[in-house]
Amino acid sequence: MKIRHLHITSLLALLMVAPLTQAEDWKPDPGFISLYNGKDLTGWGYTAEEKFDGKTEASDGRYTAKGESIVVSSQKAGPRFRQLWTTQLFPKNFTLKIEFRAEVNADSGIYLRKPQLQCRDYLVAGPYKELKQYKAQDWNLIEVTVKDGVAHATCNGEVLEAALKLPETGPIGLEADHGQMEYRHIQIKELE
Repeated sequence: MKIRHLHITSLLALLMVAPLTQAEDWKPDPGFISLYNGKDLTGWGYTAEEKFDGKTEASDGRYTAKGESIVVSSQKAGPRFRQLWTTQLFPKNFTLKIEFRAEVNADSGIYLRKPQLQCRDYLVAGPYKELKQYKAQDWNLIEVTVKDGVAHATCNGEVLEAALKLPETGPIGLEADHGQMEYRHIQIKELE
């Protein structure tokens, strides 16, 4: 009983000293800029004509700004697939970091200048079912480095794509297919 009491006391003391990070406390890594402001969908849209600046929800409700995350939900009506795009294009080499959390069997994607990198509940929905570092229903980090039209992508340090060919320029996008996905800490850094 004393050991258990000591453990709980130590945990409570740690929580008092180091409070949980709030969405407004997160800052991009040095040299990176955030592609999501933590409040609304400014800088994102379905098309050049349909932008969501100042709005917390896309016109069909598939994408919602909820604090630190953009939440992607299934749609009962309308097209099965829907893509949300940055209004900015990225012609230079870059590194993109994005954290995601997938519910069981969720299916989504991250678009890199238009080509898609599958982002889903990998161990159930694949295509990367052999990942050892993937954390089901928890936050995972995808890091993509684009150099000279080729993307190298990892999830928690494990290679997803070693040499995905990309066009010369384009936006970053998120896909809504089925199930709920959350994306947070979306940050990008242009490379020399």
